[in-house]
Amino acid sequence: MSRLVMGVEYNGSQFSGWQWQRGLRTVQLVLEQALATVANEPVSVICAGRTDSGVHAFEQVVHMDTDVIRTHRSWLMGANTYLPDDVRLLWVQDAQEGFHARYSAIARFYRYIILNRPTQSALRHHQVTWCSPVLNVTRMHEAAQYLVGNHDFTSFRALRCQSKSPRRLMYFIKVYQEDDTIIIDLCANAFVHHMVRNIAGALMEIGKSKQPVDWCEQLLEKKDRRLASATASPHGLYLGGVFYPPEYGMVNHPIFNALPVNAARFD
Repeated sequence: MSRLVMGVEYNGSQFSGWQWQRGLRTVQLVLEQALATVANEPVSVICAGRTDSGVHAFEQVVHMDTDVIRTHRSWLMGANTYLPDDVRLLWVQDAQEGFHARYSAIARFYRYIILNRPTQSALRHHQVTWCSPVLNVTRMHEAAQYLVGNHDFTSFRALRCQSKSPRRLMYFIKVYQEDDTIIIDLCANAFVHHMVRNIAGALMEIGKSKQPVDWCEQLLEKKDRRLASATASPHGLYLGGVFYPPEYGMVNHPIFNALPVNAARFD
């Protein structure tokens, strides 16, 4: 049995998240259905990181074990023929020995996109989070730097988060502006449930000057989700990419060039 690795792009607006759920439309469901049609037998895929309802992906990474022999092009073109318009395979390759989409990953990159203008977008209604009050990007970037490092992110995780530990290592956060769009790029060894959306919510409050620049530092110290801001909308959230060690032969997103050389897998 061979293992294949695939990159997947999707618009999460009309999905109930990544993971298969009975009676619901999920990304995993439609991807497995399309691949099963190409394979002419049932298949199962494992992803690098599950995304919630409404969350998108520039490049999710999945692996699949199969005895079915097809060329990479056949898997790619065949699956895309049967996939709905809001999901696409980007590439397919053979997995190196020992590769696992989730457990081999060293870091993950998320992007949160905020449309900061008086009116909502007719074209990107579910692809960005709209915020009409003017946001101060300088304050937001400065505030975000308090989150860099190894921290207990209890104040930034969902109350029902099932992760055994709230500790994560945030490698970097960058907040910058392109025209009327504010972008938050975050890279960590792993993320707790709703972590990115809760960070985005806090940074927007700081950008509106409703909270001090050091509010994120205060929230880290308090370790109490109830003291933080509301969870930001899923519409502006994208899984940007997943970083793997070079021995797995993956092409990593250029943003991962900023990772320290000693970056290691989250346990």
